[in-house]
Amino acid sequence: MSSIPYESATVAHLAAGLERGEWTSRSLVETSLARIRRFDAGFGSVRCLAGDALEQAEASDEVRRRSGPRSPLEGVPIMVKDNIDMAGLPTTGGALALRSSVPAGDAHLIGRLREAGAVIVAKTNLSELANFLTPDMPSGYSSLGGQVLNPYDTALTPSGSSSGSAAAVALGLVPVAVGTETDGSIISPADHQSLVGCKPTLGLVSRHGILPIAPSQDTAGPMARTVADAAALLAVLAGPDEHDAATSSSLDAAVALAGLVLDPGALAGVRLGVVTGQPDKAGRDACYREAVQALRRAGASLVEVSLPEVPGEDEGTVFHYEFAPAVDRYLAAVGPGGSVRSMAELAAWNSAHAGEALKFGQGHVERALAVDHAAERPAYEAARKRDVEATAGAMEAALAGGAGAVPGGGPLEALVLPGRDGYTLAARAGWPSVVIPAGYSAADRRPVGMVLIGRPWTDARLLALAYAAEQAHPVRRPPWEINPAAFRGL
Repeated sequence: MSSIPYESATVAHLAAGLERGEWTSRSLVETSLARIRRFDAGFGSVRCLAGDALEQAEASDEVRRRSGPRSPLEGVPIMVKDNIDMAGLPTTGGALALRSSVPAGDAHLIGRLREAGAVIVAKTNLSELANFLTPDMPSGYSSLGGQVLNPYDTALTPSGSSSGSAAAVALGLVPVAVGTETDGSIISPADHQSLVGCKPTLGLVSRHGILPIAPSQDTAGPMARTVADAAALLAVLAGPDEHDAATSSSLDAAVALAGLVLDPGALAGVRLGVVTGQPDKAGRDACYREAVQALRRAGASLVEVSLPEVPGEDEGTVFHYEFAPAVDRYLAAVGPGGSVRSMAELAAWNSAHAGEALKFGQGHVERALAVDHAAERPAYEAARKRDVEATAGAMEAALAGGAGAVPGGGPLEALVLPGRDGYTLAARAGWPSVVIPAGYSAADRRPVGMVLIGRPWTDARLLALAYAAEQAHPVRRPPWEINPAAFRGL
């Protein structure tokens, strides 16, 4: 059986080897588990292993022998963030209070992955309660899982709450992983860990069975080393779910993803709005400018547009208003395996075990529990309305205004921003966004990303443009090349 180039292989490469019999799903999972043993103690990306991963792999191998692959993910090892329900394993959100909270069944997206034949080998660490336990807690920290470290620079934040999913993919423990985002928790860790991250249109992927923050912005999405891998994973995750009303309009976009053919020439003739902003003091602008010029060389027509800075006060009001009721609904549905039944119980448990559970406090939880939902509803509705208008409205204006920048110019298809600026607008508006690697800072080799944002339900088209951009500027390098000292002796 052939040696597996696992740490760099794409989903398509692994699937082709499976089809040719060069390796089996079981051997892929064994390789994944060996890499976890070798690397993860130093970086903390894995929260817990799936005890049946080898059995899943053997079942996939049998399906392939009998009837062929069910999807491009058949037999491919993946990981999912530990705020997503998976039968037989706790869904903890990184909280000690939830370490024995075992859901009665799978989240909808886990069911989709199982139907596609993917092998879920582990759940990943995350910022506790998806980074909404308390202000100023380090990204990647939880009282249960400890601290996730960034493989590209352990002094650099791993960023966002999907930090463990990002680190697992960056380390080559799995080719793809599922993250979740409310504001930046897919795009920002992918940016900081030199990955492709895709934050889908709100409602493209079901939230059923996911520990929430704010349903008005919550979504799950793929994290990968290549756009093609992210697209393959999103095609499996996307589609309607009767348990999540937000997915009722997702069918056409899901069908487009299922039929997506990626073309390196997709940027030819495309008009993009390049967002101007403040200079970056960390020296990352040169990488971003090179990536933008690669878009031009690939045939895109670039138009400079501007966007206003959007304050965060309204989003904070929205999150605190939605948080406790959403968590209460989730915990009530966990079933008999639940360990606490409400956010109030979770907060009380934390307070009773503060030495273990509250290194940084629980300020967001306490603020959410203090909300008077009847009295504060008008303020909440006004804040949400202002937030959407300030983000979706501003992006629509930029796309429309840019279209008239050149006489006879057509519409702008997407906006392009530096990774550091590119997540919050799309998250608040519910629009899709994709980040791809743009290079590494000359000063300290820290990863730099470039974000593309498209209108709602254009996820397939946005991934097609991101793929062409990636092919025009193929700069990603693995962490052991960028940060060799962290891997010496491993």
